[in-house]
Amino acid sequence: MRILELPLVSRTRRIHAMEHATINILSQRYPYLSLVGRSDWQGFSIYGNVASRQLEQAAHEALARLKAGEGHLALHPRCGTVLATTGLLSGLAAFVTLGLSGSRSRSRWASLPNALLAATLAVILGQPLGLLLQQRFTTDSRPGDLRIVQVRHYLGGYLPLHRVEIR
Repeated sequence: MRILELPLVSRTRRIHAMEHATINILSQRYPYLSLVGRSDWQGFSIYGNVASRQLEQAAHEALARLKAGEGHLALHPRCGTVLATTGLLSGLAAFVTLGLSGSRSRSRWASLPNALLAATLAVILGQPLGLLLQQRFTTDSRPGDLRIVQVRHYLGGYLPLHRVEIR
């Protein structure tokens, strides 16, 4: 059995897709809304100033639209997968560029423009590669039999927190 097919991993990937779809729907309705999401095998949490009813409606719509085949909703350009991929690629590009210059007699400062160029190119590649990794590994746009049990709002802390529990 492949690791992505393990029940816990598969479930987490499907919930991660629901989280993205919910945030995508809310972002379409409220373009200036800033949200952060976190998924696990029991559901997902949304941090941000959104009304509980709006979030609940968006989560139910997200689930219905994913079930209807709108898989594009499962991808989000600011997902941690994209950020991690972009950061890793740009860091490696700069590291390798500066490392290669260290073997020559040139100063590392003289190699800084090349390192910045390499890191910039890696950032440009990081977004589409991160979306591809998201699509293939960290989300699954087929929710199957998942259903929303409840949406809870928690007070306290700097940002409001909502928890969407999934079964």
